[in-house]
Amino acid sequence: MKKIFLIISYCFFAANTFAQSIVTETEIGDSESAVAQTPIAIIPEPVSLMKKAGTFTLPENVTIQTVKSGELKQSIAYLSDRITTATGKFVSTVSNSSHPTIKLILNTQEDTQLGKEGYKLNVNPTQVVITANQPAGIFYGVQSLLQLFPAEIESKELVNDIKWKAPCVDVVDYPKLGWRGLMFDVARHFFTKQEVKQFIDDMVRYKFNLLHLHLADDEGWRIEIKGLPKLTEIGAWSVKKIGTFGDFTPPTADEPRTYGGFYTQEDIKELVQYAQERFVNILPEIDVPGHSLAIIASYPELSCTPDAVNYKVRSGEKIMDWSRGAPPTALVDNTLCPANEKVYVFLDSVLTQVAKLFPFEYIHMGGDEAPHNFWEKNDQVKALMLREGLKTIPQVQAYFEKRVEQIVISKGKKFMGWDEILEGGVSPTAAVMSWRGMKYGIQAANEKHNVVMSPTDFAYLDYMQADPITEPKVYASLRLNKAYQFNPVPAGVNAQYIIGAQANLWTEQVFTFRQAEYMVWPRAFAISESIWSPIEKKNWTNFVDRTQQHFKRLDLAEIKYSPAIYDPIFTVKRSADKQLMIELTTEIDGLDIYYSFDNSTPDRFYPKYTAALQVPKDASMLRVITYRGKQPIGRLISMPVADLQKRAR
Repeated sequence: MKKIFLIISYCFFAANTFAQSIVTETEIGDSESAVAQTPIAIIPEPVSLMKKAGTFTLPENVTIQTVKSGELKQSIAYLSDRITTATGKFVSTVSNSSHPTIKLILNTQEDTQLGKEGYKLNVNPTQVVITANQPAGIFYGVQSLLQLFPAEIESKELVNDIKWKAPCVDVVDYPKLGWRGLMFDVARHFFTKQEVKQFIDDMVRYKFNLLHLHLADDEGWRIEIKGLPKLTEIGAWSVKKIGTFGDFTPPTADEPRTYGGFYTQEDIKELVQYAQERFVNILPEIDVPGHSLAIIASYPELSCTPDAVNYKVRSGEKIMDWSRGAPPTALVDNTLCPANEKVYVFLDSVLTQVAKLFPFEYIHMGGDEAPHNFWEKNDQVKALMLREGLKTIPQVQAYFEKRVEQIVISKGKKFMGWDEILEGGVSPTAAVMSWRGMKYGIQAANEKHNVVMSPTDFAYLDYMQADPITEPKVYASLRLNKAYQFNPVPAGVNAQYIIGAQANLWTEQVFTFRQAEYMVWPRAFAISESIWSPIEKKNWTNFVDRTQQHFKRLDLAEIKYSPAIYDPIFTVKRSADKQLMIELTTEIDGLDIYYSFDNSTPDRFYPKYTAALQVPKDASMLRVITYRGKQPIGRLISMPVADLQKRAR
């Protein structure tokens, strides 16, 4: 009897073990298949990517080998932290191992193809190898490696029940341009030191290497300057207003000026170091002679206008009249006085300290949108024009810019300004940031000025990215598709003078860091690909597919982004008999649009859009939503018919 029981028990154990082995092998097969079927989604698109057979699996104990751990400490720390946080696996660094998990190799003999920031990434079934000429290349190789793992690698906390596999690939990659920037306007609204660090962390995921900090404007001065305490005692603070910037009522005398802030010099040093550890340079911008109301409120003697003693830092009230175009007509004089020697003494003091705080080779001195109306009437400016033989107000500004450039150069730095500095003549050594389209950048590069392209029509991230009914209203729109068309090295330009490109986030309508993230992503994906990847690799459909995969990554990283690509686009016309006609299109393929006019909320059982809609006679609201198959994917948009009437051409 015992023998029979033992035989039955053994058979049951063997069968169970066999079944487990089958499940295990099936799971492995399914896992391999899942990884193989998941499209590779690296942003920006690498120069060369070859997918190979097989997958790599992170072991429980991950070893990172490098013989130059001191030079690669940033990349090792970054990679270790990302792996440990999300996977819970143990990561160690070794200088010698028979078979490490990940090898980081700095070339002893330069690979000319890779340059300073390029890398090679080889993922094999049992090992990952990243090679580069410089530590920056290793860092960017790490970013691409992380994008091969499941999206959960972005999580800020441990994620269980994930198979940490990556497809086997061979990648060769290097950037198209050396200056790959994002501008963050911290003057209109102050963003904390920790928020700036978060901005840096977000941008390096996508291989940006230049943070342009807009540190001074009419709404605030954001950097401590020793010996000029009023800049931060007065210039850093305004009245807190909530609503639509530019339309706020002028503050009353009794409203507290407690909204704002500034960075101490120790804060700046900390930010610079934090950025450098992530291979990011910080470009400081002190915007003069216009956009200088915070300076003038602090030190009125730097203005041409006697009434400046009554000026206050702007809190979002209207101070410019743009009805006649550029340059604007100033309602208050927000310009430094080009005919006042105290201005140049002031700027020398400021730039002495700025130059010491920021190791980057350039200092940006603004130069944009300076109004002329106060200068035109000023006796000091008239005397300056007579003395210097200046015929026009643009020549007055050119005089100012050239003097400021000499101050910048005296500090061992290079001068950069917005493209208005070209008007009235500019020093041959000045660098130009082209924002009013591409034409000024092309002109400047062909005149042998170094140029950074940041045109409004492709790279202004403060512009609306969806229908105005869903966004804080700004005067222009920039959808993801248009941003993806950015080519910073256009035909007909002397390409050797295009040193880089960037996107700009002005923050007049951006009150919080979450909104800043929303405005940057995913349009910064498009910018990163435009300035890193070869133009022949750009493909809108493929980019959209990768972008949607990265939405999940941003969700897990708790980074806010805009889902505007799922929203319908409204085009409003009138028929021959004056009837209102609404055309609905989508920015990406594969979406269905459902709608209602009866004030209820549509889903996929409502009418599906197939042709231009005619508004029922008494309807007051059009509601629309997009679906992909049976799943709602877009936002419910409620569009008043009265709004559509205003848009009709």
